[in-house]
Amino acid sequence: MDNFLQLAEDRFSVRKFIEKQLRVEDLARILKAGEIAPTAKNVQPQKIFVVQSEQGLAKIDLATKCRYGAPTVLMVCYDRNLEWVNPFNDQYTTGVIDATIVTTHMMLEAWDIGVASCYVEWFNPDKLISEFELPENIIPAALLPLGYMAPDAHPAHLHSESREEEEMVQFL
Repeated sequence: MDNFLQLAEDRFSVRKFIEKQLRVEDLARILKAGEIAPTAKNVQPQKIFVVQSEQGLAKIDLATKCRYGAPTVLMVCYDRNLEWVNPFNDQYTTGVIDATIVTTHMMLEAWDIGVASCYVEWFNPDKLISEFELPENIIPAALLPLGYMAPDAHPAHLHSESREEEEMVQFL
């Protein structure tokens, strides 16, 4: 368990990458982490688009300023037709949550193997849908820019700040 806690503590959102493309084996491991991530009822509604082409990255850049020069971006979506619906509240669906869990698993695996990332939710989903001509059932949930960290990359100034446990956790 100490290894995971150290990984989680060391990892930070990288906002500066070198131009080197990911090694095929690194990308494969990262995608495998997304494949084995847990989802509600294991319905696996995620749809992951690997964007590496110049044309594809230009489309990403139209939807967000938060690519930070990464040579690869995973556009993590979910299929509205596959997401689990809570039988007690049909307004509660898990597509976004499942896609977030998948993205987090890939982000942590990336860091573990020396690949940097930045979890991005600041994007225009309508722009992604139109630029990539996504079908209406495929909904963008997160972007995960991936690459190798620039030597002068550093954590954001609030990275190591945290609220006190007593503010976040309550025992009932």
